[in-house]
Amino acid sequence: MAVPDETKDPNPVLPESNAPEGAPKTPPAGEPSSKPTAEQATAQTQAPETKPAATVAPKPDAAAAKPPVPAAAAKPAAPAAKPPAKPEGPKPEPWDSELVRKLKAQYGSGIKEASTYVGQKYLVVDSSMVYEILLHMRDDELYDYLVDVTAVHYPKREAQFDIVYILYSFHNNERVRLKTQIKDGDALRSAFSIWPTANWLEREVFDMFGISFGEHPDLKRILLPEGWKGHPLRKDYPILQQDTEWVKSNLGIESGQ
Repeated sequence: MAVPDETKDPNPVLPESNAPEGAPKTPPAGEPSSKPTAEQATAQTQAPETKPAATVAPKPDAAAAKPPVPAAAAKPAAPAAKPPAKPEGPKPEPWDSELVRKLKAQYGSGIKEASTYVGQKYLVVDSSMVYEILLHMRDDELYDYLVDVTAVHYPKREAQFDIVYILYSFHNNERVRLKTQIKDGDALRSAFSIWPTANWLEREVFDMFGISFGEHPDLKRILLPEGWKGHPLRKDYPILQQDTEWVKSNLGIESGQ
């Protein structure tokens, strides 16, 4: 039995002349093969192609790329819009009626004005004829109810006070205002003898405005205490003013005003 020679190469390389036809050629030992094997070719085909990373150029700053915009010239401020014109308020309109014609015929220039204002009828009469006209309105024109007596103060006017009588006729279902003007310190004759309700109404005018009424049966304050100084509804009387002397002497405290 022959013993194999272990010194021999178990895979001897045959010379090309002796290699069978069609057999793959094997490079000599220690010499790299110039052709890839089938497994290497398959791996190279399947492996994705790796491209070198592209160098991305930095984008230019948009703000820096744009040329500077010149500052807009300051526009002049538009003129302020004018407020709409204030609509005109109602104005007195002439009042012509049978009553007015009768009064003008009887008292002439004593009837200074006859007008209506927003539906309110009024007469302006001379102060010297007030009592006589009031008596005529009750007896002849049937104005049997004295609704109110009041006043308005106009300190810059020579005749500073308007005295207003509001009359109502139940028979005619009509209301009329009768006005007159007097200076500060002047007095009017009381209407108490015509309408007894004038008693308290004239006292209030005296209390708030300091206007006197001659022949009044008991002309004294009605809202403020006797001895109070001043008349609060006059325009020259400060709205927060108090009679500090009266408050201290009668209430025993200091006035808060």
